[in-house]
Amino acid sequence: MYRHLLVPVAFDTDHKPEAALDVARRLAAPGAQVTVMHVMEEAPPYALTYIPPDVTESLKEALRDEMGRMAAGFENGRAVLTEGHAGRTLLGWAEENGVDCIVIASHQPGLEDRLFLGSTASWVVGRAPCAVHVLR
Repeated sequence: MYRHLLVPVAFDTDHKPEAALDVARRLAAPGAQVTVMHVMEEAPPYALTYIPPDVTESLKEALRDEMGRMAAGFENGRAVLTEGHAGRTLLGWAEENGVDCIVIASHQPGLEDRLFLGSTASWVVGRAPCAVHVLR
């Protein structure tokens, strides 16, 4: 059983956060801290001129609301929304905050790449300072 779990969530069609959240519930010790985190990749500077500032803030607010709902399913759950390179940001945060298990989903591979993880999951598995549970 783990005392502090980190559950990175991606908001795309390839990932279903409910499965990772369910695994985190089963791996968490009583009273464990469970952090639900989304890392927003930084947009290229040229693209920022095309995105109205209010759209970015609305997106962040919607993400915080959804992540807050996910975190509320845990006794000591919290949501963290941050920006940066997904893999590096997740691992830096995990190390700084004493995470002892990361529960991360991976892309469902096709025939041509059945042995590979998604790029973020692969980065995390190869460099994590703690245990990593990968969902397929």
